[in-house]
Formats: sequence, structure tokens, C-alpha cells
Amino acid sequence: MGPLQLLLNLLWVLLGGWWMAVAWAVAGILMALTIVGLPWARAAFTIAGYAFLPFGRRAVSRAAYLGRGIWAPGLWARSATSSGFLLAGWWLALGHLFTAFLLAITIIGLPFAWAHVKLAGLALWPIGKMIVDDDDIPYARAGGR
Repeated sequence: MGPLQLLLNLLWVLLGGWWMAVAWAVAGILMALTIVGLPWARAAFTIAGYAFLPFGRRAVSRAAYLGRGIWAPGLWARSATSSGFLLAGWWLALGHLFTAFLLAITIIGLPFAWAHVKLAGLALWPIGKMIVDDDDIPYARAGGR
């Protein structure tokens, strides 16, 4: 992590980015209690770390990043995705969008608002994603985000 990412992550935590990381962790615990939501819970815990320190990393499709074919989820994964969306995903997305709106009011909050918007999209479909460092040059050259 470079000095700019370190500064942005520090400001992110100080300006309240930590509370959405806690929300992701709580959602992961709640989804783990449903048993069917275990795959979603695993993704939620991974994204909680990303939501705590998002700068210098990005969420990418696991299939695209690893060079595998299109991932065709089975019934278990579909039910976990659906239950995750209904029980936690849209709440997390709303939390990120509300926080983005509050941060976008100020000029210094714009990069943080944009990070929250990206996390809101991730909240709706977290299964099949992985978090990678921006330093991953081969993937960055491929143009993926």
C-alpha cells in the first residue's frame, strides 16, 4: 500500500468508513446463522475487510480474474445469494448509498462517496467476487475493475 492509499484509508476510517465494515461483519454473522446463507456469510466477512480499508484494493469477478469460464451457480449458491440479498444485501446497499450521499456534500468526501457507491453495488451481489490489490499489474493491464 502506497502513501496515498494509506492516507485515504486513514481518512476513510476517521470519517466513518469503519461503521459499514462493522455492518458487513454483523450481516455475515446473521447470514451464518441461517445455514443456507453460509456462502454469503463468507463473502460478507471478506468484504468487511475490504470495506474497512478499501483504497489500494478492488473487488473483481473471481471467474474473470482466475481466467475460468462463466460461473454457473447451483441451487445452493442461488438460494444463498437470494437470501443474502433479501436479508442483508439491500440494507447494506442502502447504508452505503446513504453514507455516500452524506460524504458527497463536501469536496473532500467525494472519493469516499465513490468508494461507498462501489461497495453498494457489491452488497447486492457479493458471491463470486474476490478482493485483489491494485498492484496486481497483469489484471490492471487487462482493463478489469
